[in-house]
Amino acid sequence: MKVIAYYRVSTKRQGDSGLGLEAQQAYIAQAATQMGWSILDSFTDVESGSVSPIQRKACVEALAACKEHGATLVVAKLDRLSRDVADISALMKSVSFKVATMPEADSFQLHIYAALAQQERTFISQRTKEGLSALKARADAGDKLSQEKIERRRVALTVPHQNKSYLKANEVKTVKADEKAKALRATVEAAIGFHSITTLLALADYLNSSGVATARGKAGVGAWGAEQVKRLLARLEINFP
Repeated sequence: MKVIAYYRVSTKRQGDSGLGLEAQQAYIAQAATQMGWSILDSFTDVESGSVSPIQRKACVEALAACKEHGATLVVAKLDRLSRDVADISALMKSVSFKVATMPEADSFQLHIYAALAQQERTFISQRTKEGLSALKARADAGDKLSQEKIERRRVALTVPHQNKSYLKANEVKTVKADEKAKALRATVEAAIGFHSITTLLALADYLNSSGVATARGKAGVGAWGAEQVKRLLARLEINFP
């Protein structure tokens, strides 16, 4: 099968450094080998996922190349094409496409997956809002950790010398750190609930031995320490029994 590869990274820095792009290329190369695809060409956008596919220059070029060569569009993951199920549905009417991480999925399955992914993002947004409301409620009730979090947020938004770009960068950094922490929630809860881990050092050893990467991407012996675990638990608002 002839395919056109389409890649998308969200920032120029990611595009320049290859961060994210190399992983997408690896996914597609592996799928092409596995499925016997012939990659005719590739196109890369440096755009936010919130921008419609048909408004991205490289994506439009990739779609045109597919029509010209009678090829199938291939993306590493579905969200590289779009996070909006309406966009996915519209594209399905004009071009055939495949996803490298699930190369045997048909159009119907991809549509269902897109719908479920969009629903999950809605749930995450709602949980985030509810979490902030709960945090404020605990702070009002006298919880010191919650008060500290609220104060840090207040300071970040009100300190006069902080300009808008700094605030945005700080907010993005915080969101990314929170998302990375959320991704480890199940692992941490399993360690505490099923493996009866009750100390910071023991949890650090568990994460290291399990090969779990830190926020900076380090994994293995010495990657996690007691202080890092303490910060992780604080972000997740998890306490030992």
